[in-house]
Amino acid sequence: MIAVRTQVRGVLIAAAACTLGLGQTPLTIGLGDALARARQYSGQIQSANLAALQAKEDRVQARAAALPSLNAFNQYIYTEGDRTPSGVFVANDGVHVYNEQAVVHQELLSAVRRGEIRRAMAAEAVARAKVEIAARGLNATVIQDYYAIVSAAHKLKNLEISVQEAERFFDLTQKQEKGGEVAHADVIKSQIDLQQRRRDALDAQLAIEKAKIALAVLIFPDFSAGFNVVDDLREAALPPLPGEAHGQAIELSPDVKAAKAGVEQAGYEVNVARYAYLPSLGLDFYYGIDANQFAITSRERRNLGYSVVATLNIPVWNWGATHSKVKQAELKRDQAQLDLSLAQRTLDSNLAAYQAEARTAQAQIGSLRGSADLAVESLRLTLLRYQAGEATALEVVDAQNTVSLSRNALDDGLARYRVALANLRILTGSF
Repeated sequence: MIAVRTQVRGVLIAAAACTLGLGQTPLTIGLGDALARARQYSGQIQSANLAALQAKEDRVQARAAALPSLNAFNQYIYTEGDRTPSGVFVANDGVHVYNEQAVVHQELLSAVRRGEIRRAMAAEAVARAKVEIAARGLNATVIQDYYAIVSAAHKLKNLEISVQEAERFFDLTQKQEKGGEVAHADVIKSQIDLQQRRRDALDAQLAIEKAKIALAVLIFPDFSAGFNVVDDLREAALPPLPGEAHGQAIELSPDVKAAKAGVEQAGYEVNVARYAYLPSLGLDFYYGIDANQFAITSRERRNLGYSVVATLNIPVWNWGATHSKVKQAELKRDQAQLDLSLAQRTLDSNLAAYQAEARTAQAQIGSLRGSADLAVESLRLTLLRYQAGEATALEVVDAQNTVSLSRNALDDGLARYRVALANLRILTGSF
């Protein structure tokens, strides 16, 4: 029996060594550290941050578009000569024309048309809210994977205890068979049960490694499963449910923030589309040279000077394109308002569901602990009855299965409460 037990543990140690690497001290990571690492290395967070930075540049460009612009205009025009001062093309006013000018342009009505800037600011707010949305979604995944590791580790411990109990029962049946107290069928039954529990232990070890792989992808820049997690599943005091969760969730929800900013952005889209109904007034100031010689003065003539051009464009007819753009923008605004309503209802439903889940899980923990204790006591009494010849081997195996299931159910209940509590904290901004 000692040799068999050593063989099973050797297989488990070898499997762990393949994952962690021999001679290495595994890194121990807490939940807070795992969340921080995921934010640092997650591609989703990085993509959302890049989108927010792009939206910021859109705002900078929209603000700059409302300000005067300065350009250096450089031009040389050659016209075919025909023995006249202007050449073949009269409009060019000479065979050689040089334009070297500084041009200042300003759209005068942009001072009162702020829709483009405000639209860009709302789009930036949406992008920043989506960063938090991505972070919260990532947090939920990390928490699930984290407690999957913890729960799997507990199940492995439970199975190791079950293996020891099955080994003791196997020893007991062998001894009683030798004493002529039980049939050989009891030995076979106990041996089959022992072999199954050893296989379950190997599966539990595999479950730990797979859960570590799932979490490692999120929290390390390079793949590594050589780490452990802090086990807080069976702490003496369970963390309490957060109070006033609804108000905090509404105030801090990035989904609602993004939807509100989306409504604001869509409203400015309507304003910008309506600008096409209004005239545009541009002012251009030119200062420099527009002459037949590249010189400040020539033949007692001063070439350096300035001119001012004011341009008023009045829209008259474009086959309903402006009306269509306004209508399209209004439809987008209506869609944004629907998205906001949906985001608020989804938040309320998620909050209610997570609160109900946490309360139920919390209420069941005491019952699960009691069931686990009763199962252990039932196994002890069944073994005593078996030794006295009052119970069968099948009853002992059934009692062992009940103990294993009750222990796993307790650990699942504790993990369920932790995950539900973490989801509530995500909604209320605690994570």
